[in-house]
Amino acid sequence: MDTNTILVLSTCFASFFTFQIIFHIVSYWFSAKISPGFNNLNFKKKIEWNSRVVSTCHSLVVGVVGLYIFLFDEAGIADPLWGDTSLGKVNIAIASGYLISDLLILIWYWKVIGDKYFVMHHCTALYAYHFVLKDGVLVYIGNFRLLAELSSPFVNQRWFFEALKYPKFSKANVINGILMTAVFFIVRIASIPPFYSYMYSVFGTEAYVRLGFLIQFSWTATCVVLDVMNVMWMIKISKGCIKIISLLRQEKARKSLQNGKLD
Repeated sequence: MDTNTILVLSTCFASFFTFQIIFHIVSYWFSAKISPGFNNLNFKKKIEWNSRVVSTCHSLVVGVVGLYIFLFDEAGIADPLWGDTSLGKVNIAIASGYLISDLLILIWYWKVIGDKYFVMHHCTALYAYHFVLKDGVLVYIGNFRLLAELSSPFVNQRWFFEALKYPKFSKANVINGILMTAVFFIVRIASIPPFYSYMYSVFGTEAYVRLGFLIQFSWTATCVVLDVMNVMWMIKISKGCIKIISLLRQEKARKSLQNGKLD
């Protein structure tokens, strides 16, 4: 077993156990410290809360590292298909460890947080990442896809506010909702056209042919599956955002009317 394989496997295992510890131990202690309302949640809410704490931790790590690789990794920028970088593989290994950990939690607490779309998402991503880690290809592309995780902290924060019964029109809730919609659109939707444009531009090139049919097909198929889900989630988020804006306008109009009557 070569050094690179040992690094990847050890990182993946370390990631898995770290996120399990955060879910089962750290989140309970930390959440109770920073949010007194956590202790008032029922068992089911606490399970999902801890799951989302783990999700946020994972997203911040792989999202920030992925952004660094996207902007500054010379090997990947020079050759997105075959550019090899240890940091890129480590980041993919961290993400893989998290996905396996979260799958285990989803299955164990299926009646509480089970979601077939999350299972589909995790399995699709793991299938794609195993090529990156095993064959050392598309490392830069894989890390580019991880930029989508930068939206997860805002999605999770929205759920935290809801669990703590924050008013929908509170300043914190509204600001987070706007940021969630904007960041989700930028990293998951706006990135779709240039991504597939690049995929089309390398089609048939020598570097692309060297990938082999299985990796070529898997690259396209997994990205299409994930992006279809991203579009579905974006539609859902957009509907929620439009609903909140509409309610805010109604509330503003109602207050203006009341003020007018008082005058």
